Parts: sequence; structure tokens; C-alpha cells
Amino acid sequence: MKRPTMKDVARVAGVSPMTVSRVVSGGAGVSPGTAARVGQAVRELGYQRNDNARHLRQKNPGTSTIGLVVDDLANPFYALMARSVEDEAHRRGYVVLVGSTNDEPRREREVIAAFTARRVDGLIIVPTIGGHGFLKRPMAAGTPVVCVDRPAEGLAVDTVTVDNRAAAERGVGHLLGHGHTRIGYLGDRFGIWTQQERYRGYLDALAAHGIAEDPDLVRHELRSHHEARAALAGLRALPEPPTALFSSNDLITMGVLDALDHPAPVAIVGFDDLPLADRLDPPLTVVSQDPVALGSAAADLLFARIGGDRSAPRSVILLTRFVVRGSGGFRTR
Repeated sequence: MKRPTMKDVARVAGVSPMTVSRVVSGGAGVSPGTAARVGQAVRELGYQRNDNARHLRQKNPGTSTIGLVVDDLANPFYALMARSVEDEAHRRGYVVLVGSTNDEPRREREVIAAFTARRVDGLIIVPTIGGHGFLKRPMAAGTPVVCVDRPAEGLAVDTVTVDNRAAAERGVGHLLGHGHTRIGYLGDRFGIWTQQERYRGYLDALAAHGIAEDPDLVRHELRSHHEARAALAGLRALPEPPTALFSSNDLITMGVLDALDHPAPVAIVGFDDLPLADRLDPPLTVVSQDPVALGSAAADLLFARIGGDRSAPRSVILLTRFVVRGSGGFRTR
């Protein structure tokens, strides 16, 4: 079926297309009776305004949309971040297009290309591994970019992150303070900037206590519950298994918790909080970062750029909270 046009609405309402345009765009100068007839015709025909065509006719087109590109929208952390960005955009009359990359550079390029083809007014991205020079072209064309959660390699843009390295050092230091010296490290893909920073924090804490790294206690490249469970099984099978674990993100922590006996046979500190973490036995000690604050800060920076801010790129580092609940001090008998 052919999509109804403004001319169709004008014909049914018995007015000019210009009058229809004034009514649907909220313009003045139309009598209440005429506006009512146009509204009735719009409803009868199912007419929808073509905003893309309207924006292309403007001298300075803007689509009132922004793009948000995250690692995995199924991850509760990124879902909360996306909702925060959406709330900030809604307050300003913008719509958010959201895409996931699963940390795959090719998919990231495809999602960003799709968004820029739709002429989004700006982009907020959680960068994947690898270079991001390809973003310089849309930036040169006037599309501002803000990175959140991680910086982008080779790109000078506003960035919002947290104190990953210091926060991880504090979490591992908590385990060391409870007498644990064999602490397993469970990490995501090592090429991810946040994972590198958290691993450095793990090493910093060990070094501060005069403990050498034991490569047998370290597992990287964990991207699923299954891989986290398998990594835990491997650690527990060691001749000298770890008495404590540091988990570098929420999804890994959930995989570990699925595989642990209850009560847990090892102490554990996780990076990222979990729903009902205080109900576990023992309650889970975590490094807690705020995805809502990250999303809000990134959105504020982007909308400032959209509004004309041309100052030097800024790096915003938000603080984490260390939430002690008990699991970090757990000792086997």
C-alpha cells in the first residue's frame, strides 16, 4: 500500500498542503476548526511526517537522534548505561539509536556506518579493541564522538571512564589483607582497555605485598558463563589452588558464582555489583561502578559538543565504591 502523503491529507481535509504542514509541525496561524479537520484526516489516512526529508531540506540539517554503541546490550551494566543516555536525550528532545558490537571491530564499523548513514547528530561509543581512525572522517564531517567506559585508540575525543586500576588494586588488597596470598585472577579479553587496567591493579596489589605473580593463577579471555566456570575448574584442579579470586567483571562473577559450592569454598571480590549480591552466602564484596553516572556524563559531553562546544577533548574519570559485604574475608576451614 502506498504511504499517504501530505497532499493526500490536504485533499481529504479540504485545505492546502501548506496548511497541513503548519498543523503537523505545530505552527501558528491555523484556526481550531481547520486544525481539527487536518487532525481527523491524518488519523484516517495513517499519515506520518517524513522527518528525514524535512531535515534534508533544512539549511543546517539535524535529525534529533544520537547513536549509542555498546559491547553487549544484554549485559545489565550496559543496559543501565543505555537507559541513562536515553533519559538525558529524552530531556533534550532526542531519540537514541542503540547497537551492540560484542567487542568485534568489524561489527562496530558496521553499526557506526549505519548510524552515520542515518545522519545522527552525535555518537557515544564503548570502543572495541583496535584502532579507531575510521571515525575521523565522520568527525571531520561534523559528527561529534564521545567514548565511554574505555578510550579509543588513536582518537582525541571526550572520554568518560572510572578509576579501574586503583579500584582493582583496592579489591585485591582487601583479599591480601585477609591473609590470602594465592589469589586467582579471572579476566575478560585482555585487549580490552578496562581489562588491562584491572589486571595491572591486580599486579600492583601483589607487588605492594611483596608477592610475585603466579601465571598459573591467571585466566584471561573469558567471554561467557561457560568459560568462567571452566576457568574456575582449572584453578581448583591446581596442586595448590587459590584460596581467593578476583573477578574482573559482572558476567564473569556470575559464571563463577554458578559454579561455586555454597557456602563458597574460596573468598571472592568482583568488579561490578550484582543484583541481590547482599543476599548471597556470604554476601558478595564488590568494586561498584555506576553505569548511570557514566551514561549521564557521556551524554552531557556529547550534547555540549552538539551545541557548539569546540574546547579541547576532556577526560572524565569517575570514582568507584568499594562495598565490603563478607565474601572477601571468607576462609576455608
